[in-house]
Parts: sequence; structure tokens; C-alpha cells
Amino acid sequence: MSQNPMDVLIGTSETSIRDPEDAKAHHEAGKEAEERYEREEAITHYRKAANADPDNAQYLFRLAYCLNLVGEEDEAISLYEKCCLSSPAPVNALLNLAVMYEDRGEFGLAEKCVRQVLDTNPLHERARLYWRDITASEHMFYDEEQERNLLKHNALLDTPVTDFELSVRARNCLKKMNIRTLGDLLRITEAELLGYKNFGETSLTEIKQMLSAKALHLGQGLEEQHRQIRREVFEKFKGTGKEGMLNKSVAEMELSVRARKALSMLTIRTYGDLASCTEAELMGVKNFGQTSLLEIKEKLGIVGLSLRELELG
Repeated sequence: MSQNPMDVLIGTSETSIRDPEDAKAHHEAGKEAEERYEREEAITHYRKAANADPDNAQYLFRLAYCLNLVGEEDEAISLYEKCCLSSPAPVNALLNLAVMYEDRGEFGLAEKCVRQVLDTNPLHERARLYWRDITASEHMFYDEEQERNLLKHNALLDTPVTDFELSVRARNCLKKMNIRTLGDLLRITEAELLGYKNFGETSLTEIKQMLSAKALHLGQGLEEQHRQIRREVFEKFKGTGKEGMLNKSVAEMELSVRARKALSMLTIRTYGDLASCTEAELMGVKNFGQTSLLEIKEKLGIVGLSLRELELG
């Protein structure tokens, strides 16, 4: 149970007197401190802004966001909750709160936050992704029958791809890509396969037909993997002062038209999304070449990020 958001604010040493102008000044000072990666200073200013104007959702959001980055989860949740009482509730606050609820195993509350976003914008990509993650986590329980089914499923995933009737060319390509089992194959996308040298449409069609006969499809095993990857990327930079960069839009990269189109096709919106991708995923996009790849890697390198390495087997 999170504490009362107002107690969080009033409990500080600051006097809770409404002063919108003073609040605005502290909010701007907080933003400047964030840009310098002075998080504690930013929190001090945001806290003063929230005390001077406690109903301002923007001030509450920035304070909650920074507090969460330094591990003050209880206070961050309380502030996000108060922030979401405004009308309309800020989408980013609802989604951040949903993630924090999910991490605590409070799936009902997490679903409520995401549903509030989807009710007004059913096509919101981030909300739809979180909805799948939350509902998947909520139903991760085991009974005897489920455990038996899991063992069968794992045995199927461990089946060598050489056991399936594939052409010599398709088998050789999979072998060179270090794809040994059915589980490896399900963690690969069409774009990654087509991005590999000498792997063509004929081999792709052959593999898709083989999987379809088993009610499977390429990329099926990626959902949980990508979810974990996103968490690992953000966890890697937690406490480094660079977390905010992961949420920045890739539009700020000022990429070439070709590179921007490739990211759009892969629904890559933020630096964090891009850092979760492999070179193969990018190279699998039509008309995306080495020049665009080098451009993106250079832009990521400037801010200390890189593309994910493909790990199989």
C-alpha cells in the first residue's frame, strides 16, 4: 500500500504554500539539473515545485520519475497516483505507474492503468505492448497439468532443426547462423533471416510452411525475450545518469531518410527501442544498407549506447 501522496509533499521541510510562479521557477531549475545529470539537485527543485503547486501534474510527474530512478519507489508510486487523479490523466504517468505496479505483482492495478490509456487510444503502441506483458505475467502460475505441458513444449523447442524436412540450402544457412533447435528458430524474425547472406525468399517460404504446419511462426519466442531485453537495457544504465536518454525519441538523431524509414518499419520510437535491436533486424529491412547501419551505430555511440548482439543457442 503506497502512502498518501499529499503526506509525501507535506512531510518535507518545505512550507506548502501555493506559489505558481515559484513552482515554475523550481521546475525549470529541475529540468536544467536533469540535463546536467545532477539528479539529487533536480529532485530538490521538483519537490519545491510540487509543494508550491501540488495540483500540477507536470511537476508531480517529473518528481516521481526522478525519485524512481534513485530507488525511491514508494514515494514515486504515491506521486504518480496523485498525478493520475488529474483529468485527463497523463498517459506517461499511467504507463510508468503500470510498470511499477507490475514489478510489485499488483497486476490488477497495472491493468487498470493500461486500460485507462487504451480506452481513449486503442492503438497506443506502448500501452498495447504493456497490456500483453502484464496479462502474460498475471497468468504465470503452475499446476501439474501446466507443468506437464511446459515440459512437452520445452522438449519440442529442443528438437534439432535437422529433424525437419528442409532443403540443403535452408539447413546450411541455419547452421551458419548457429540456429540449432526449433527454439532458436522461433527467436528469429523474417527480417533477420533475410538479412543473412545467401538466405532468400525460397528458403524463407519453406521454413514458414514447416512452422505453420506445427501452428508456429517466426518470432514467436521473442515476446518474453524482448521484454527481458528492454528491462536489461534500462537496468544497465540505472544509476548512470543516462536513463533519460533511453526514453528520448529517435527523431532527435537527425538520421537520413532511409534510416528513418527503416526504424519506422520496425516501430522503433526511442533510443531504448533501438538499443534492443540487432544489426540483423535492421539489415533485414528492404533497402537498408551498411551506410545506414554505420550511421545509426555512430549516433548511438555518441551517447554511449550500441545495438544488441544476436545471441543464439
